[in-house]
Amino acid sequence: GGGDVRKETVEFDIYRKVPKDLTQPTYTGAFISILCCVFILFLFLSELTGFIATEIVNELYVDDPDKDSGGKIEVSLNITLPNLHCDLVGLDIQDEMGRHEVGHIENSMKIPLNQGAGCRFEGEFIINKVPGNFHISTHSASAQPQNPDMTHFIHKLAFGDKLQVEKGAFNALGGADRLASNPLASHDYILKIVPTVYEDLSGKQKFSYQYTVANKEYVAYSHTGRIVPAIWFRYDLSPITVKYTERRQPFYRFITTICAIVGGTFTVAGIIDSCIFTASEAWKKIQIGKMS
Repeated sequence: GGGDVRKETVEFDIYRKVPKDLTQPTYTGAFISILCCVFILFLFLSELTGFIATEIVNELYVDDPDKDSGGKIEVSLNITLPNLHCDLVGLDIQDEMGRHEVGHIENSMKIPLNQGAGCRFEGEFIINKVPGNFHISTHSASAQPQNPDMTHFIHKLAFGDKLQVEKGAFNALGGADRLASNPLASHDYILKIVPTVYEDLSGKQKFSYQYTVANKEYVAYSHTGRIVPAIWFRYDLSPITVKYTERRQPFYRFITTICAIVGGTFTVAGIIDSCIFTASEAWKKIQIGKMS
């Protein structure tokens, strides 16, 4: 005689298999399955683009972010004066720490324009983190002109590191056109400078400054009664720092979302399919009942 034939059962299989001859394929089920796959693919691609894209989050706090700068800010200025000779153009810097510099020439250059009648001033200089001003004027010229013409066009005024941020007012005065103003008028640009930190995905920080600007135009007379126009940039610093941080969604959250999309879609589709199937079976029974 043969030995006992024992059927071993596996108790831990959560995914019990239903024999194929007990399941019934339907056209509705096939249609819903195709819709499911399309829907899952759409949501998967949407999540993938969201995962790849870098999000920029901003926050505000009260602090001096760039403590290693020694209380200094780098300034970059690029301005055209089409009707003032380069010999007359000069940059002067003053602040509340007692700094008073007339005719600053370090890291700056003057490019003659209009056959020498005009001048383009490009300069990079350092200012202290205290209220003050810097101005373009004829103060440093050896002889003052009779009618200095301060009409100008500002190409760039920026502070600190250059950032690759689309939003913000890092060059708020860029494109300021005062070519049609009164030639003898002085211009006051009152700037509120806001420290800005940009931290990329690797944690590297860059320190820059955004600013807001208000301006006025007026005719200024010296104590001798002569008109001495200038272009003033008066600045003050905000104690509020803006921080932009690059962030990317963590990989585990991406996987969790994908699992939720796949599982959730199939579950909801299964419920819809079973409802349609139950309704159609009930309808068939009603029709058979009517016929009998």
